[in-house]
Amino acid sequence: MPRTHASLPRLHVDQDLARDGAVALNKEQSLYLAAVLRKKTGDQVVLFNGRDGAWLAQLTSDAKKSVVLGLLEQVAPQTSPSDLWYGFAPLKTERLDYVIQKATEMGAGTIQPVLTQFTQISRLKHERLVANAIEAAEQCEVLSVPRVKREIGLSQLLANWQTEQGDRRLILADETAASATPVDDIAALRGHPVGLLIGPEGGFSDDELTSLRAQPFVTAISFGPRILRADTAAVAGLALIQAIIGDWR
Repeated sequence: MPRTHASLPRLHVDQDLARDGAVALNKEQSLYLAAVLRKKTGDQVVLFNGRDGAWLAQLTSDAKKSVVLGLLEQVAPQTSPSDLWYGFAPLKTERLDYVIQKATEMGAGTIQPVLTQFTQISRLKHERLVANAIEAAEQCEVLSVPRVKREIGLSQLLANWQTEQGDRRLILADETAASATPVDDIAALRGHPVGLLIGPEGGFSDDELTSLRAQPFVTAISFGPRILRADTAAVAGLALIQAIIGDWR
């Protein structure tokens, strides 16, 4: 998106976006623009929906409960959705929000909570996870909001992996892995779609690690001599993937 528009508020909407179209915001977004940001008729914002790119829009109505915007021009083309899968054992609320936001920023295309033996929480508010992904996309100029899937048990994930994921390789963050550096192991997966799985704070159980390591599609990697918190490991792992075989190259 041109830097001239970078300072404008960005909102994710569900409606189709096209030249000369109009978008009526929902009550929550209307209040945000008109009451919180104090935007008035004639002010501009950027809208995106994950399908039609980013569009410059202008307020044609500033009623606090029903803002309407007219679409002026596309300011950025739609980006292709990312194929990077990210799975993680859910953390407590604030850190859960953090990993969803950071996974979105780091270019994950699919985000899925995975329930393990030592997972800290098992009941998730799916709508909150989706809202966090959308908020991160709004703040970071991401045009393809990742798909946030419902939580799944680890055993079910592994049982269904090859049927649902095909040739995708699963990179497992494993502090006990023998590899001194993950670079060569990740580079060896170039040409394959990949996923990253981060376990809970207590780590995977012995049985879970045995099951994971037995899968032909799993590559276990170490992040070096230090034990990372789960949320730190998520950012580190996604950064490594993007830098070595992803869209940072």
